[in-house]
Amino acid sequence: MSTQDVCNGFEGHCKIQLISSIYFTRSVDKDGFRAQPRGFATKAIHVGQDPEQWSCMAVVPPILMSSTYKQHAPDEHNGFKYGRLRNPTRDVLERCLASLDNAKFGLTFSTGLGAVTALITMLESGDHIVAERDLYGGSCTSFTKIASKMNISVDFVDFTDLAKVEEIVKPNTKLFWVESPTNPLLKVVDIEAVCKIAHKFPEVVVVVDNTFLSPYFQRPLELGADIVMYSLSKYMNGHSDVVMGAAIMNDETLYQKLQFLQNATGIVPSPFDCYLVNRGLKTLALRMERHRTNALAVAKFLEGHPKVDRVLHPGLPSHPQHALSKKQTYGHSGMVAVFLKGGMDEASVFLRSLRVFTLAESLGGVESLAGSPSRMTFGSFAPEERAALGIVDGLIRLSVGVEDIDDLVEDLEQAFEKV
Repeated sequence: MSTQDVCNGFEGHCKIQLISSIYFTRSVDKDGFRAQPRGFATKAIHVGQDPEQWSCMAVVPPILMSSTYKQHAPDEHNGFKYGRLRNPTRDVLERCLASLDNAKFGLTFSTGLGAVTALITMLESGDHIVAERDLYGGSCTSFTKIASKMNISVDFVDFTDLAKVEEIVKPNTKLFWVESPTNPLLKVVDIEAVCKIAHKFPEVVVVVDNTFLSPYFQRPLELGADIVMYSLSKYMNGHSDVVMGAAIMNDETLYQKLQFLQNATGIVPSPFDCYLVNRGLKTLALRMERHRTNALAVAKFLEGHPKVDRVLHPGLPSHPQHALSKKQTYGHSGMVAVFLKGGMDEASVFLRSLRVFTLAESLGGVESLAGSPSRMTFGSFAPEERAALGIVDGLIRLSVGVEDIDDLVEDLEQAFEKV
């Protein structure tokens, strides 16, 4: 269902849709990033939430758990037949998600990798993928271990080298897979430039994994991407209690293909999880602003610490793509990559000594997390593969949460004292 359908019969939501096209007169914010257009937080709270769609007039959309629905006659129904095909609670979430990227269509999947699976399954035997070299480990595994069995080949390339990107395209290339910022090295890709290269070739679809920024800080469809993909488990839900994925797009043909695969493969989320993500979206704008200020403060502290070799964060002027980040995003999230002086031993002591930061997988929750990419998210990779990607043992990935910033900095300082 398109976001335009949200407006049908509900004047208030039509006004919300119009707000998204009204921009502030200033083009950049106080830090030099793109200025956030008016209306994002309003859409996150209201789109898809019309109380009048429910007979009980509930302001908060209910969790509708039914797996099946009564039909008036064979194949005569009110739009719902079976839970895998469609669910009212899931509908609410998909409408709201689409609106946040200013898109027409949204689809949710049981996990982020479920969304990756659907996008791979959209391809055919003999097709070719061009993917970012610095890529989330799960996506990389899906391409190399699963897509390869379907006779779908993949080439990894540094998307910051635009000449190499164009050189690697083949006649059978059908998909560009972009991450920006990348996981875990926070490399920023010129999405608009990459999309222009990709769209020189017929039938190439550009997917951008926007998990690290959320639609609050970056909207890849505005930059020319065909599909924006999310792990909703991260910033969108924001509370580390859901695993779910999404794909957002404007093209109806792509939507119909993916909607078919969503149903045919059965990789759909539960209504309860959809309710939790929908609830999380209501505070997305507030949370992302706090993540932004906390992470920049942490990054500045780390950059000046004598036991740190270097820090990567797009909000720092020292970041290689700082200027590009300001040009194409509305800000930065809570992700920070820090390279400690030393190796595995120093990193292990540092991580074990943290008290407010929790040593754990994942990211994007309200709580601050820390991890060792070489032994966690990239632990299944061979040492030479990690070395080629720049995933060294001294690398720490921080997901800076929304706690009091003084507590976070003090926690990092006391952990450094143990190293």
